Amino acid sequence: MYTLITHSAAETQAVAERLATLVDAGTVITLNGDLGAGKTTFTQGFAKGLGVTRNVNSPTFTIMKQYKGRLPLYHMDVYRLEDTGDDIGLEEYINGDGVAIVEWSNLIESSLPEERLAITIERVSDEERKLTLAPTGERYVQIAKEVLA
Repeated sequence: MYTLITHSAAETQAVAERLATLVDAGTVITLNGDLGAGKTTFTQGFAKGLGVTRNVNSPTFTIMKQYKGRLPLYHMDVYRLEDTGDDIGLEEYINGDGVAIVEWSNLIESSLPEERLAITIERVSDEERKLTLAPTGERYVQIAKEVLA
C-alpha cells in the first residue's frame, strides 16, 4: 500500500492526471471514500490526463458515463447497485478497450477483476485528502510506484 496527502483539489487532480499517463487499455481503477471525499474530483484530473475535453461529472444517476480521450474512459458510479454488475454489462467495460474507473466499487466487489488499482480517498481537512493506493498485480504495483515517484 502507498499513501500520500494532497493539499488541494488541484493537487489531487494533478496526481490523477499523472496516473492517466501511465495506464493502458484494460486498466481498472476503483475509487472508494465518503460522499464529498473527492472521487469525482480525482476522476476529472484523470480524464484531463487522458486528453478528455468534455466536462466530467458524477454519473450517480446514470451509473456510467463514457468519455473519449487517448483511451476511452468508462466512469462508473455504482452507489445504487449491489453485486448486480453482471446484470448491466459492467464486464464488457471493465475488460474493454479503455480505462474503467469505478466509484463505490466495494458494493460490486464480486464483479471486479482481482488485479486492479484500488484507491481510497479520505478527507483530512477542507482541502487536504489522504490517497491510499492498494495495487493488486505487478502491473498495478509498477503504476503506483511511478505515480508516487
